[in-house]
This record gives sequence, C-alpha cells and structure tokens, in this order.
Amino acid sequence: MAAHTFHRPRERHAPPARPESYVPHAAYGCTEPHEHYAPYVPHEPYGPPPERQGPRLAERLLHPVNARLDEHLPTDHKLSKVYRVGAGLTGLLLIVFGILGLVHHIGFFDTGGDTVLALSTNGALSVLSICIGGLLFAGMVIGGTFASTLNIVLGLLFIASGFVNLALLDTDLNFLAFKIQNVLFSFFVGVMLMWFGMYGRVGSALPHDNPYWRARHPEQAAREDRARGRAAAR
Repeated sequence: MAAHTFHRPRERHAPPARPESYVPHAAYGCTEPHEHYAPYVPHEPYGPPPERQGPRLAERLLHPVNARLDEHLPTDHKLSKVYRVGAGLTGLLLIVFGILGLVHHIGFFDTGGDTVLALSTNGALSVLSICIGGLLFAGMVIGGTFASTLNIVLGLLFIASGFVNLALLDTDLNFLAFKIQNVLFSFFVGVMLMWFGMYGRVGSALPHDNPYWRARHPEQAAREDRARGRAAAR
C-alpha cells in the first residue's frame, strides 16, 4: 500500500507593515520604501534666514575676499616693492608734468593748445596731475596691498578718462584741453598702473607661496605647510 504524504499548506505571511513615520523619498528621486533610509523630514533652506541675508550681503560687499591682506603682505615683500616702483615712477611723471604746466603760467581753463612734454595742458590739468601724483607717492610710501589697490583703481580711472575725453574732443566741454596725444597718454598710464597693481595678485598660475594665493586657499595652504613640516622633520 502506497504511503501517502501529507503536505501542510504554506502559511501566507502578510508583508511587513510600513512604519507610520515612512515618507517616500521623492526628494531623492525614489518613491519605493527602504527600511534603511530615514524618513524624509522637511527642513528650512540652508543659510541664514531671509531677514539676516541683507546684513550678510552688506558685510560681504564691505569686506570682500583679499580686502585686508596687509598682515600677509609686509611692506618689504618683493611684491610690495613692485607696487611701490609702479606708483612712484608714475607719480613722479605726473608731478613733473603738472609742475612744468604751472611754471608756464598757462590759464586755468585755457584751451589754446599750450603743450608741455608734447602733451596739451592748462592750469586745471596741471593741478590735477600734481594731486594724482601726490596720491601715488602716498601709495609708494605705504606700500603693500594699499599700493596695489591704488594702482588698480587709478589705472581704471585713467582708462575711463581717456574714453570720456576722447568723446569730448573738439567740444565746449573739453575743460582739460585734451588732444588725441593726451588720450593716448591716458590709456598708456592706465594700462601701466593696472599692470603694476595686478602683478602677482591676479592670475590662474600664481605660485603657492604667493600671499594672495594663500589667502584665497587657506585650507590647501595649511595642508602644504604641514606636509613641508613633516618632510623637514624626517
């Protein structure tokens, strides 16, 4: 007689119930349940609250990156010497030009075509040149980042002055008696000042011992300092 084998029917287990705190992770691109994921909890946007974003923005504008680098760039630094030379040479040139214009007793707003050093001038332009030259001399004495920033700012102003006075040539608003040679001189001085001011400060290939590079990348500079210290200790 054949033996009969009785099979107990399989019990069907209900799927585990979802925890009540489960929320689909749609924010992560997933809508399926995963027990090892924590429930998604909405949160406030990162960053300061809207009512404090105004003061933070004003602080960033008043104190941009590299705005205070005097402690990283002493006045005897080799970059500071470049800024000093640029400011001093340009300031000396402008002061000599202004003094020669005043010595010739040219009218303050005279547009009669009087020239000094092959440049048209009058009393107003002479006084303005002496004032800007004195400001550059001050930058030469102070040196450091102040001299660099001053060279850049005045360089931009000279270039802008060249464009403005180019548009005012042969008009009644040409109070500084500019001619085309003055416009070219203004462009030349502006480019020269900007080159001196940006030297060693702007560029994509600055050396890693450059103070401006170190100020922009403090964490990487610290890592390199630690690596050099460990190498020297071996």
